[in-house]
Amino acid sequence: MAGHPHAYPRGGDNKAPPGPRLVAWETTGACNLACVHCRASADAGPREGELSTEQGKTLLGQIAKTGKPIVILTGGEPLLRPDIYDLARHGTDLGLKMVMAPNGTLVTAETAPKMAEAGVSRISISLDGATAEKHDAFRGVPGAFDAALSGIKAAQNAGIEVQVNTTITQQNLAGIPAIQQLAVDLGAVAHHIFLLVPTGRGKYILDQAITAGQYEKTLNWFYDQRDKVPLVLKATCAPHYYRILRQRAKEEGKTVTFETHGMDAVTRGCLGGTAFCFVSSTGIVQPCGFLALPCGDVTKEPFDRIWETSEVFQNLRDPGKLKGKCGRCEYRRVCGGCRARAYEATGDYLAEEPLCSYQPHRAS
Repeated sequence: MAGHPHAYPRGGDNKAPPGPRLVAWETTGACNLACVHCRASADAGPREGELSTEQGKTLLGQIAKTGKPIVILTGGEPLLRPDIYDLARHGTDLGLKMVMAPNGTLVTAETAPKMAEAGVSRISISLDGATAEKHDAFRGVPGAFDAALSGIKAAQNAGIEVQVNTTITQQNLAGIPAIQQLAVDLGAVAHHIFLLVPTGRGKYILDQAITAGQYEKTLNWFYDQRDKVPLVLKATCAPHYYRILRQRAKEEGKTVTFETHGMDAVTRGCLGGTAFCFVSSTGIVQPCGFLALPCGDVTKEPFDRIWETSEVFQNLRDPGKLKGKCGRCEYRRVCGGCRARAYEATGDYLAEEPLCSYQPHRAS
């Protein structure tokens, strides 16, 4: 579904669309955990057809042609890939900012220095409970919590920043404040929250998804923490937060300064296809890891061309194509709704976000 090479509307100056700010590459489908919400439904071993070392280096070179985005080496568990340090070093040498999303259990006094030497400047480690009992139940492996904490310490000792990620469900909703305090106590630099998107194994815990009302309440609580904790806070897969940021700032007579660069950039809600995309372990490009819409295959077409010409990406870059109340909403350019949740609920990635209680006042 890559579209015609010249299909993207370039405008009067004939310029290509801006390059992505973030690219997530699922380096492998292999994982040593079995998390109940896993987007990838990750397995014990690698998937057939995963990109080779040379294909991975070619991909990184093509990503670099779009600019200098942050590249997130994710999985599965990226540290199960034997050439991961070589790939990270190659990306660093290309001028890309290389970060990694391991589960923490394999980050040790031996592996962390290798990551640092390869240029990995930050890792994100998920904590979905503030205690071993709660986190391990979520992660599906006893001892995952203690191993994650050990991994955080090892990364910090190697000079790597640590970001804590938390996927919010009914199972841990009440414990989010405790998880955030744990992130503070651990010396993390940021806390990113994710709202469950029902894909992969997440489909089987759909009853654990929070309601629209809980969603709104949680995001308002998250806003309130901005001046209370020494963490950079970012909501992901929660585009409504960017509406709430503006609503609350207006109510309080404040001017909100939006960070527009780096891992913690706060710009707009759904970034899929506009400033972010996902590359699967076998080279399929998607708007995000939760929106399984093939937009191209890097084994057949260069990443930079896919980014520029994909029909799906073109549609996602045009807020005027959103449907239902998302299309009428005055916040459609800063929120956009979660396209993955819309797709899972309706089969139409441009449909209105199903987990939003806000009623638009006017279109602008």
